[in-house]
Amino acid sequence: MKKTHQGGCHCGAVRFAADIDLAAGTSTCNCSICLKTRAWMAFVPADAFRLLSGEQSLRDDQFARKSIHHVFCERCGVRSFAHGNDGKGNRFYAVRVNCLDGVDPQELIDAPVTYFDMLHDDLKSPPAETRHL
Repeated sequence: MKKTHQGGCHCGAVRFAADIDLAAGTSTCNCSICLKTRAWMAFVPADAFRLLSGEQSLRDDQFARKSIHHVFCERCGVRSFAHGNDGKGNRFYAVRVNCLDGVDPQELIDAPVTYFDMLHDDLKSPPAETRHL
């Protein structure tokens, strides 16, 4: 069931709201940035995401194909979401599940996780090992 969640960075400068159904699935991958920042994400379409505050505090980090904006708060360094385009013209947001406020731990435990092997540019297959992700 879709719920409106609020969340943000550690210092509170960046705040957002997003309509997310955690039971519909979450994801993580083993690309260099996701692995190093332990990214656990819920993808939502652009119309399901609202930046409430902190746009001026966001800094952008792009690499490789430069198709996803891995933004972070300039004050505390937390990456509470990313955004990009799916290649078909559809904008999306990848909300960091760990940056959502007040989520019932059982809801997180029950949330399905899909693993992507983006270290090898393979969106269709999970990495051989996922326990560390």
